[in-house]
Amino acid sequence: MSLSCSDCFSDLLCGEDSSEILSGESPECSSDIESPACSEESIAGFIEDERKFVPGFDYLARFQSHSLDISARTDSVAWILKVQTYYGFHPLTAYLSVNYLDRFLYSRRLPQANGWPMQLLSVACLSLAAKMEEPLVPSLLDLQVEGAKLIFEPRTIRRMELLVLSVLDWRLRSVTPFCFIAFFAFKLDSTGTFVDFLIQRATEIILANIQEASFLEYWPSCIAAAAILSAANEIPNLSLENPEHAESWCDGLSKEKIIGCYRLMQELVMQNNRKNKSPTIVLPQLRVTVRARMRSSTPTTPTTTDSSSSFSLSSSSSSSPLSLSYKKRKLNNCLWVDDDKGSSE
Repeated sequence: MSLSCSDCFSDLLCGEDSSEILSGESPECSSDIESPACSEESIAGFIEDERKFVPGFDYLARFQSHSLDISARTDSVAWILKVQTYYGFHPLTAYLSVNYLDRFLYSRRLPQANGWPMQLLSVACLSLAAKMEEPLVPSLLDLQVEGAKLIFEPRTIRRMELLVLSVLDWRLRSVTPFCFIAFFAFKLDSTGTFVDFLIQRATEIILANIQEASFLEYWPSCIAAAAILSAANEIPNLSLENPEHAESWCDGLSKEKIIGCYRLMQELVMQNNRKNKSPTIVLPQLRVTVRARMRSSTPTTPTTTDSSSSFSLSSSSSSSPLSLSYKKRKLNNCLWVDDDKGSSE
């Protein structure tokens, strides 16, 4: 299904010229997660600039007062993460997509039209983020996978991209938690022994919690510090690290904010761990009897019985390995079907 939004958004084209776009100020790097820890000067610059790349202080309150639809944001972020996994995009790509989406929603109200404007915004934000960070970017049609309810024409998405760029004042190289995690990891583990694990685990924690609107209350540096502390909890040598000490990692950090974000993150990490535990599968009790004759050339005939049904397999001396394996598979399949019947009762 194709959908055009030209009638709904009349000011999609922007008036900036190329000189203004190219001369715009932005952070010096897009915070490559794999790069070494930044210098103290770079981190100080990120701390100073991060407030320019987050929604306003009352953004979370708008969701809490139902002025903005929290479920629509949750669905959009979930879709972005699915596409990120589908194509193997960098974690930063997914985070930037959500960052663009939140900054846009804070500055511009979307029309209420059965949810399609929010989906169009999600596609446009993901497309822009992918163009910023990925070496290979799928086409605009191929980007709309993983349960996309509508398929938008490429020209419609490009016009929405222009609107997003205009609302964000062309500031796409945002300050994110990934600007800080390598630096904070080295601060926590000066020997460098666990730095790689801390960075990887902190990245996973940040993406796992990006759907939670409560984190909109915290700035990127605070989220990065809390994620590193949460990752350190999984290392015995670092698990006793006091969150209050994180304030000393660099100037501009707030102890109260870090502790609040850390506690919220710990609660969600424990919830995710409980949710990801696979349920125990209880198979019905089986009684297996094997009848065999000693020193006999006749193959054994296994008979499997339970309280509801019995299955028996017999084979002649001429049975081939292929037929035996087929019979084993047939027996296994019957056992699983029996288990389903037992669970349904």
